[in-house]
Amino acid sequence: MTKSSKISMSPNKDKKQLESPRLTRDDWLDAAFLAVVEGGFDQARVLVIAEKLGVTRGSFYWHFSDHADLITSLLKRWEMSEIELDKRLQADNTDDPKADLERLLDAALAHAGIDLENIRLELALRGLGRRDAAVASMLVGIDEARMNLFEQKFLRLTKDTTTAGQLAVMFYLAIAGGHQALSRPTSPPQAKEFLKGIIASYLIHNQGPQAAGV
Repeated sequence: MTKSSKISMSPNKDKKQLESPRLTRDDWLDAAFLAVVEGGFDQARVLVIAEKLGVTRGSFYWHFSDHADLITSLLKRWEMSEIELDKRLQADNTDDPKADLERLLDAALAHAGIDLENIRLELALRGLGRRDAAVASMLVGIDEARMNLFEQKFLRLTKDTTTAGQLAVMFYLAIAGGHQALSRPTSPPQAKEFLKGIIASYLIHNQGPQAAGV
């Protein structure tokens, strides 16, 4: 946006000053988040979001340079939240590795069963990653961090690196499938507990040093 050296203000500048205190950067990011959840990244357009917020684009340019800046900021915020979640789950260790894995499973499915919006955002991100190399690279990093977390948790249970790696893969695939199932509007309320019971039974309760042949 160009700056004027004149003392008098244009109507657009007056409108921008009125709007700037109303909406924060996070307000725009939250609105962009909901737009993606509702209709994918094609719906996260500045004019569409401004209309839903009941403001003009002048408010947007107080916080972002352009549409690409908005999307990049939204993705960075999601990435940082996932990194923080991974750190918390990494530190969640007790003397019972099976109980730790059950809590990890519960947290992963709660991410879908309770917070469907985050899951729908990630599904949209997966779609975007198929045509955007930068998004694909970010998702690879997130997936690697999750797999590392799962492997560490299963290694404490099985005491075998090969078995832990294989179980981590199946665990992640089961969770990803659970997310798909729980994100459907027709998913019944008891679906989360049903899926959790199946995954825990086959991938957690039936495992241990003896099952791994140690």
